[in-house]
Amino acid sequence: MKIILFSRKSIALRTEDIDEIFGAIERYGFEYAINKAFAENIEEHTLRIIPTEFIYDGEVGEQPADSVMVCYGGDGTLLEGVHRLGGADIPVVGINGGHLGFLALAPRENIREVFEGIASKNLNLEQRDMLCIEGVGDTKLYALNEVSVQRLGAAMISVEAAIDGNMVSTYNGDGVIISTPTGSTAYSLSAGGPIVAPSCHSFLLTPLAPHNLTMRPIVMPDTSMVKLHIDTRGNDASISIDNRTFKIENNAVLTIKKAKRYIRLAVPHNISFFDSLRNKMMWGVDIR
Repeated sequence: MKIILFSRKSIALRTEDIDEIFGAIERYGFEYAINKAFAENIEEHTLRIIPTEFIYDGEVGEQPADSVMVCYGGDGTLLEGVHRLGGADIPVVGINGGHLGFLALAPRENIREVFEGIASKNLNLEQRDMLCIEGVGDTKLYALNEVSVQRLGAAMISVEAAIDGNMVSTYNGDGVIISTPTGSTAYSLSAGGPIVAPSCHSFLLTPLAPHNLTMRPIVMPDTSMVKLHIDTRGNDASISIDNRTFKIENNAVLTIKKAKRYIRLAVPHNISFFDSLRNKMMWGVDIR
């Protein structure tokens, strides 16, 4: 079995966490690969030296069938790790190196239990659907959380949205977000979108600061195809696809639909989506 380690250079490391991770790799006899930025971070802040033959850069490439990706950081780190897989069907485990997240669900105090679960093949995996985006360059792009179209300057932009060929509306304002249920607790939530359980087969269209206050978020089946025609009104605008940003030209057209690829996210047996939601949102906590 092989462990694909991933983290960012900016993540604050705890020496005891790194010792726990590599101790588990040695204890269970796992092969491993580690991305360059994570290896550099470890070498700068600990006494551990990573052999160059175990370091990868860019996408992970072809890996053994029983590989598991372990991301150390937060939800943003896990999102970047997912894109490093390049569509490979490798389960993803998130060890939360900071605040409670919705994707990196395993607390750093449970590193030992995480690797015990991997070794015993006792991971609780959930399938998380992704979006496929066409219209940005010549290649298809993929999002686990969302794709957002947004203004960069002071003036608003116009986004004409159609679902399955049916005109929905022209959104004048800061832009729009198309998100998966997984992404419903990310940017869409901060823009007033609904919280959707990850198991729901749906997508969301959430306006960003619409000029017309009657514009509300829409939940649609995940079989839908969304087309966005973007009028920048001569101003700068961008498209953000998870943690990647692209500048767009006026009259750009995006086509967004359910991707054929997906990820398998490891969820702790004792932590449900609603447990994370209640704790993250501090529901039921008297803060008076």
